[in-house]
Amino acid sequence: MNIINGIKSYIKEDDVKITIIKNKINIINYTDIGHFDNNKIVVKLYDSNFTIKGQDLVVSKLLNDEILITGIFDSIEFR
Repeated sequence: MNIINGIKSYIKEDDVKITIIKNKINIINYTDIGHFDNNKIVVKLYDSNFTIKGQDLVVSKLLNDEILITGIFDSIEFR
């Protein structure tokens, strides 16, 4: 069974991954978007929230399990 579970977790990755690059934040395996405007975006994860505050925030890519946010980031909060 451990081999099957290992292969299953390798193929279908459920871990949340957050990548921060200058003026870009990519989040993989998010659950929902709690709030969205030009100055604040709240992305809901499985058991927490990821809050981005800044200026000119834009959702550049939105897929079922991935979101790319661009803009000028003032603060990033993980709760």
